[in-house]
Amino acid sequence: MSLTASSIGRKVAMALSGIFLVLFLTQHFSINLLSVFSESLFNQVSHFMGNNPIVQFILQPILIFGVLFHFVMGFILELQNSKSRSTSYSVYKGKTNASWMSRNMILSGIVILSFLGLHFYDFWVPEMNYKYVQVLPLDQNRYFEELVHKFESPVRVIIYAFSFIFLSLHLLHGFASSFQSVGLNNKYTKSIKSFTTAFSIIVPIGFVFIAVFHHINKF
Repeated sequence: MSLTASSIGRKVAMALSGIFLVLFLTQHFSINLLSVFSESLFNQVSHFMGNNPIVQFILQPILIFGVLFHFVMGFILELQNSKSRSTSYSVYKGKTNASWMSRNMILSGIVILSFLGLHFYDFWVPEMNYKYVQVLPLDQNRYFEELVHKFESPVRVIIYAFSFIFLSLHLLHGFASSFQSVGLNNKYTKSIKSFTTAFSIIVPIGFVFIAVFHHINKF
């Protein structure tokens, strides 16, 4: 009883952290998309987000915790599922029981986590260095050029594109499953599935488009 309750609790926690990260992903995508249409507006919004104390000292730590929690919980659930499969191997039929995406959530998660490390190295570390190490003067117009500069290298653009393909695969299973884990299996299930599928394809492709757009237009 307690083991079952614990397992359900972990799945719910995993689902809620996933939904939280999807909300952040949506916000991040919306801001980055501004860079395609308006350099000045992108700079203004980025400057606000980068210097707002609520964002920097409350929301940002929550986000970092959310990322770490989600991936740690993912590994715990995968280990739990592996043990469960090993004790009931006679009825486990791999591809018959689950899609490639659901069977490889850890693989796609590792790729995404590696990408986040690169993304932090590209943007978060320089930002912390700019504001808290070198303590340079505030410059509201620096964000667009910093973004474009990162996409000058075709290798980095390819890495970003590769990572977002895996993000799409991760979301195609995980986003829809998160709603099931929190108990939203009802007459709206089909609509939720359609929405999560569209989101899981459009948003990652959108991120790839932003990277390719700035790479092409830099030259």
